[in-house]
Amino acid sequence: QVQLVESGGGSVQAGGSLRLSCVAAGYIGSAYCMGWFRQAPGKEREGVARIDSNGFTTYADSVKGRFTISQDNAKNILYLQMNSLKLEDTAMYYCAADRTYATGCYLDSHSFWGQGTQVTVSS
Repeated sequence: QVQLVESGGGSVQAGGSLRLSCVAAGYIGSAYCMGWFRQAPGKEREGVARIDSNGFTTYADSVKGRFTISQDNAKNILYLQMNSLKLEDTAMYYCAADRTYATGCYLDSHSFWGQGTQVTVSS
């Protein structure tokens, strides 16, 4: 079992920065993927950024060049550095993790999820 706890959310003005953290407790395996998702009121949850155990990263087009996902393997912490925040970045942000299987690594409803941290961007 893996437990994920997010922190670092808050209120910030447009153009500002925040860094989200996700502490992972428990062993998920040597091959895994982790990611950040967000959900705004009235909208579906969307993937923001993802990192695999080999360090490969992917980003949603809406955050490319502004957000950076990284991990501290020694401390089991996943980060999301968010710069140049926009009003549309306002959402609850969730951390997710899963093992890599023979068919790949998928972050979905069957994965491990945190409880979320709120990010609010104001003008």
